[in-house]
Amino acid sequence: MAYEKVYSIQDFTPEVAVGIKLPIVGSQGELFQLSYSTEEQVISNLKNLLFTVQGERVMQPLFGTRLREAIFEQNTDLLKERIGNEIYEAVEFWLPYVDISKMSIETVIATGADMEEHGVRIELNIRINGQESEIPITFVVTPTGAFEI
Repeated sequence: MAYEKVYSIQDFTPEVAVGIKLPIVGSQGELFQLSYSTEEQVISNLKNLLFTVQGERVMQPLFGTRLREAIFEQNTDLLKERIGNEIYEAVEFWLPYVDISKMSIETVIATGADMEEHGVRIELNIRINGQESEIPITFVVTPTGAFEI
């Protein structure tokens, strides 16, 4: 059974944090950067959901996605459809206050720390609880992990 789609944006007090940003360790080594807006926290919640491998979370074996598994599949249109369905289903169940208004999926070769690896670039436009403004998010999933661009 899915959760009821209720989420209110109440950023009335900008000095009060609403959650923790991801990644938990920042680029300068600081721990637990805080989100001071609902929009920032929704993006962190979405990254947490999509970057968590299903079965990885204790007591919540269905939380997360199987995006990393898809990297090893054949590069066909069915792969892109599978990834899209995986994202839509996870977001619909775990984050019902997030609407995906646009999704683009393409295979890429990701370069980093002296290596190249195949991956999937995913671009999303999301809306929070039916709001008018869209938030663009782009990330790449590779066999060694996922990261936001």
